[in-house]
Amino acid sequence: MNLFGKTAIITAGAGGIGLAIAKRFVDYGASVCICDIDEESLTAASAAMPGAMIVRADVSKASDVGHLFETFMKKFDRLDILVNNAGVSGPTKPVDEITDAEWHATMDVNITGMFYMVRAATPLFRKQGSGAVINMSSVAGRIGMPLRTPYSVSKYAVRGLTDVLAIELGEIGVRVNALLPGLVDGPRGRRIIAEQAAAKGISSEEYEQMFLHNISMHAKVQMEEIADLAAFLGSELAPHISGQSISVDGNFESYRAPIVAPAPVS
Repeated sequence: MNLFGKTAIITAGAGGIGLAIAKRFVDYGASVCICDIDEESLTAASAAMPGAMIVRADVSKASDVGHLFETFMKKFDRLDILVNNAGVSGPTKPVDEITDAEWHATMDVNITGMFYMVRAATPLFRKQGSGAVINMSSVAGRIGMPLRTPYSVSKYAVRGLTDVLAIELGEIGVRVNALLPGLVDGPRGRRIIAEQAAAKGISSEEYEQMFLHNISMHAKVQMEEIADLAAFLGSELAPHISGQSISVDGNFESYRAPIVAPAPVS
């Protein structure tokens, strides 16, 4: 498998899963453009990946996305792979406590940002008659996550966007797929565990064990596993894989019965 000669844009590519994908793409020979809003992370990514194009951009703002593509096209004449990885976790609270601002902030990044990116990329795809789009959804976009309404809804929306784009852009030779990570062993995954544990009034360790109980393989996912699948989907080894929502989650597909502590022995 290789990505030699291919170009890629990876949103939120300066850290976490995005950075793992960017590194894997470079390992396989691609030229990458990383965009992110975190200046410190962008500086670190630039040092770690000296050949990568680094652009600060907030994908929830159409003007930033426009600037990103203008900058990209000054160096490259084609775009082969778009990885829509940017996303926020949103609030962890009951639905009746979620504010308008929290709802819109989550939707603006997680789904509107993807729309802006694909809208800007499509003329390039149409001109060259090819391309691959990889949209980052989540297992929360396949099964509802309590106390995570904005996030879970947005990730369902990503799957819907993927289905529509696969049909529409397939006619011009573009493949569109969604990745659905499960519990990822990284800073964001640990933060989500801590937030949900706090909402339930238990320790992070207790909640993590409950979380793992609902995963068939009882294990976290490594960021590099997501990167490997993204590289495969962007490569010539996946010429007709499109319109798919592929989980990398150890089979976290449905909630099992909750863990119940044994009754005390009298």
